Amino acid sequence: MKVLIVGSGGREHTIAWKVAQSPLVDKIYCAPGNAGIAQFAECVPIGAMEIEKLADFAASNAVDLTVIGMDDPLVAGVVDAFEAKGLRVFGPRKNAAILEGSKAFSKDLMKKYNIPTAGYETFEDPEAAIHYLENEAEFPIVLKADGLALGKGVLICNTLEEAKDGVKAIMLDKQFGSAGNRMVIEEFMTGREVSVLSFVDGKTIRIMTSAQDHKRAKDGDQGLNTGGMGTFSPSPFYTPEVDEFCHQYIYQATVDAMKTEGREFKGIIFFGLMLTPKGPRVLEYNARFGDPEAQVVIPRMKNDIVEVFEACIDGRLDQIDLEFEDNAAVCVVLASDGYPVSYKKGLPISGLESFDGKDGYYVFHAGTKFADDGATVLTNGGRVLGIVAKGADLKQARANAYEATQWVRFENKYMRNDIGRAIDEI
Repeated sequence: MKVLIVGSGGREHTIAWKVAQSPLVDKIYCAPGNAGIAQFAECVPIGAMEIEKLADFAASNAVDLTVIGMDDPLVAGVVDAFEAKGLRVFGPRKNAAILEGSKAFSKDLMKKYNIPTAGYETFEDPEAAIHYLENEAEFPIVLKADGLALGKGVLICNTLEEAKDGVKAIMLDKQFGSAGNRMVIEEFMTGREVSVLSFVDGKTIRIMTSAQDHKRAKDGDQGLNTGGMGTFSPSPFYTPEVDEFCHQYIYQATVDAMKTEGREFKGIIFFGLMLTPKGPRVLEYNARFGDPEAQVVIPRMKNDIVEVFEACIDGRLDQIDLEFEDNAAVCVVLASDGYPVSYKKGLPISGLESFDGKDGYYVFHAGTKFADDGATVLTNGGRVLGIVAKGADLKQARANAYEATQWVRFENKYMRNDIGRAIDEI
């Protein structure tokens, strides 16, 4: 098979690494890719949002399967464009990707089908939002830009003044662009956050192993929200009791609700859960692998991922028995100091060869490119590398991952030093 992967981050590098292990595959393309992905794939200079160019490339190169890694092209309808040309593609169609593309849609869906989530109201008028905050809201409260915002369009506000500033930032100043044309104001929930990824074929859902992300830029969950500074898998807080509850009230209920709405979902549903004192609640849905969740979930997966992709497309996921290793994995993101606000790019990276031949240690490139010499790897983003290590348990995996962060060097290297610290509380 020839496979095309769409995207350029650590998630797509992890997917490419796993696809390369499939005996079904003999050629991988990635658009646009990065310096790490180039180890497994021929990188093609087509942007992830150049949908017609991507579809034309897949058609003219006889690509057998395209895997969409990123949210933006999914929400924009890349799957529909591929299917219109008779091409096989893994991911939800536009009318199903709205599950991630609009927080208002997903909240309304959960309310309609009694899927447990936080109480909320939706606003298109900033003055109406402020009136609600002044007269009805309880603090702290959560403001969410309705559309895609690179994982950053969520503000937790402790006071009315903070919330008013948040409305201004989202709806008037358009800090998150058109994502802030509508806004959801949501009840603040307390508890552990857990990420659960799943494969879906329109009717059947298969749950992957759990994970837990760290969104804030600085140690102790301080600083600004980022796309994710590290993660670990499995989450020790995702107990058999939580799993049973979610299977009963959340997972299949979401798949069935989408089908009932005429929005059959095929692809990945990422469930962002909050384990509240009153039980699990859905924080958000994503319509693709998380980043950096993919970096700790996929390396623990025993299955041939291409076989699972194909089963989702063909509606025969019920024939797949998903299996994961009985171990743990931790990912520590090496970022450029200053992320997510401002940071330098184009800095040389050394030490990447240290991972060669080391079983259970991985370096997944998030923001890298080759220098003009075609050999030197340079930083090319805020999140630069995901350093991943496995271990018999989470504490060992964490120790291994932090050991491996020392193997790589670049100017301005920055990381959190407390990824997975929550496991010490068990």
